Amino acid sequence: MYIYPDNLTSRAVLWLWELRDVAVVGIGCVASVFLLAQFGLLLPIVATAVYAFLSIRVEEASILDFLRYALRFFLLRQQDYRWGFSRRREALL
Repeated sequence: MYIYPDNLTSRAVLWLWELRDVAVVGIGCVASVFLLAQFGLLLPIVATAVYAFLSIRVEEASILDFLRYALRFFLLRQQDYRWGFSRRREALL
């Protein structure tokens, strides 16, 4: 069942996935079946199933989005911590 967005600014979804995710999972399934039939590789099917599970959307959020944000926060961006009093706080004391 195709669900059109209510306010025309959110992304269109099909069942529990965005349409982009449906396309990625579909292409991944076709490629995985081909690789399984030709070479006996099971890893692409597992990777496609894991991606399909992580990209399930509930209320505009998915586990994959959370993992992307966490990876960006903890590993890819520099964190800047400043310790000590600010001038404004010192003036109050």
